[in-house]
Amino acid sequence: MRIAIFASLLLIALIYAVWKGGGPERAMVGIAVTIVIWDRILVGFGLVSYHSLDIGYLLLDVFGAAATLALALVAYRFWPIPVAILHALPLLAHLSRAADLSISPKVYLTMQVGSSWLLPPLLILATWHHQRRLKRFGSDPSWHVSWRSLPPDAASTSPTRS
Repeated sequence: MRIAIFASLLLIALIYAVWKGGGPERAMVGIAVTIVIWDRILVGFGLVSYHSLDIGYLLLDVFGAAATLALALVAYRFWPIPVAILHALPLLAHLSRAADLSISPKVYLTMQVGSSWLLPPLLILATWHHQRRLKRFGSDPSWHVSWRSLPPDAASTSPTRS
């Protein structure tokens, strides 16, 4: 039942972010969908083990942490930072499992998936805040602008006071 509830919350968050989100929210949808597909492949092929270090989920969690960290670095939003942290937490589960194989499989599982329950509400809240900024300011920049992305002449022309 808890899996159905989580899947429903995630589906609602993903649909809302695709429908009303900006670039970072939609990028998060792509990351989340990739993670879900990867998870279904691992489960479908019976490659899940909570009795020892689970290499499939370790790689999945490394991808999730790296992808959300990259998103946090380029998005002009605050919310990707806590999302990147939430995606890094399961790596501690794998580290704990590698350090102490006597950890209960239930504890290992809980450490891997517990933080994921916060992701759908965060994505919904992030999308809602994006919509609020659009209504209030008329725009909401998605990405950090680097001076390298400016046209060659724009960097040399700056307003001067006469």
